[in-house]
Order: sequence, then structure tokens, then C-alpha cells
Amino acid sequence: MDWLMGFSNDKEKLLKQDTPDFQLRIMHRKSKGKPNGKKPAPEEKKLYLEPEYTKSRITDFEFKELVMLPREIDLNEWLASNTTTFFHHINLQYSTISEFCTGESCQTMAVCNTQYYWYDERGKKIKCTAPQYVDFVMSSVQKLVTDEDVFPTKYGKEFPNSFESLVKKICKYLFHVLAHIYSSHFKETLALELHGHLNTLYTHFILFIREFNLVDPKETTIMDDLTEVLCSSGSGSGGSSNGSGNGSSAGAQNHVKER
Repeated sequence: MDWLMGFSNDKEKLLKQDTPDFQLRIMHRKSKGKPNGKKPAPEEKKLYLEPEYTKSRITDFEFKELVMLPREIDLNEWLASNTTTFFHHINLQYSTISEFCTGESCQTMAVCNTQYYWYDERGKKIKCTAPQYVDFVMSSVQKLVTDEDVFPTKYGKEFPNSFESLVKKICKYLFHVLAHIYSSHFKETLALELHGHLNTLYTHFILFIREFNLVDPKETTIMDDLTEVLCSSGSGSGGSSNGSGNGSSAGAQNHVKER
């Protein structure tokens, strides 16, 4: 992922600029109009879907080819290497807007019409703020990728039988973080002029999890509109999201989801 080199070096400088003030069980509940017959407020326009911003990338790599398993490379090794790298880059991308993601500004871990809850080791559902949720994600992933029994780095060390399921879990959570940045902090990302980095990272990540079926498509449906734009226009994705992008988004406007 050499395309992100120099990103961290620019972070401190960029954050000094003036910026605008600016989960997994699903339950559907249709939003009903008020007794007086007023219709629900229309969904807020998504700034990150504006053509002038979606076309911004920092490289023209064919990511579809980049994510493919190289010949003579062990699958688990490839998954481990990429998952670890994505973790570090997504953590870095979030850190650029973390000062704007507070308990007050983001009282829930929300992405568009979906609210995510954290589940602890005992399966207890925990409602938390977005920064708390991201901290849970990053702490738990950090613990896994640095565990030699899970992500072995020494020659001859075998991957655990549960490795693929753990990678899927990690990717699901990392997707939540990326989606939250777009949904709640794209204005800040834009002000920092890091939307090109974000678009490139998102495209690379989505094509990677698609290539190895690491995240259930139902999980990523919430961002299908963005995925349709970024991963089917000159990015080597090999197609769209089965046409579910715009339809799913429009049909979900009057629904509230909890995960």
C-alpha cells in the first residue's frame, strides 16, 4: 500500500488548518408520519456522493488486480498481511478526524440510518458513543493482529483453524469505521483535503473483502451507493453491486436499523 506513504507525515500539518464545525442483529421499524399527517423529513443529501469528490483519488492503480492472491502465496499469509495493513491505514485515517468525533457530536455509532452496538466477550449488547465503539474496535483488532497464535509471523508457525472467521470479524468492524467516517465526518475529511486518501482506501478495502468474501453483502449494503460509484468506474472492480445500490438506499430511507 505504497499509495498511502506520506499520509501520516502530512497529518499534523493538516490538522492545524481551520475546519468547519461540523451493529449484529437487525430490527426494522418503519417510520410513520406524525398524527397531523406530516411526512418524514427527506434524507439529508450525502456530500460524499458528489461527483467532484468521488472522482478524487491519489492513485490510478487497478485495485481489482492488486487484491488478487499472487501465485505461490499462501492464502492465509495474504489475508494476514492485507488485514494488518488495512487495520493500520483505517486507524490512521480515523485519527485525522478523531478530534471531531466526540461523545457529544457522535452520541451513537451511527452510519446513515443504521446504529451499531458493541457486543462484549459475553455477548452483552452495549450502546456506546462512536469514539467508544471505534476504540473497542481498534483495541480488539490490535490485540488480535499482535497475537502470535492468531497472526503468526515466525516460520513454521501454523494459522489457527478459526483464522478466516477472525479475519471476517475484523473486516466487518473496520468497514463500520470507514462507513462512519463517510457518514459523519466527510466534511472534516474534505476540509483536510484527505478525501482522495479516503476514497482510495475505501475502494481498495471493498475490492479486497469482495475478492475473498470476507464480509456479508448485507452488511455493506448501507454504503452501496458509494461502492457503486467508487468501485465500478475505472477501478477495475469488474462490475457493480448487482444493481442494489440505489434501490437499497432509496428503500431504506424510511427505516431505522439497529445492529
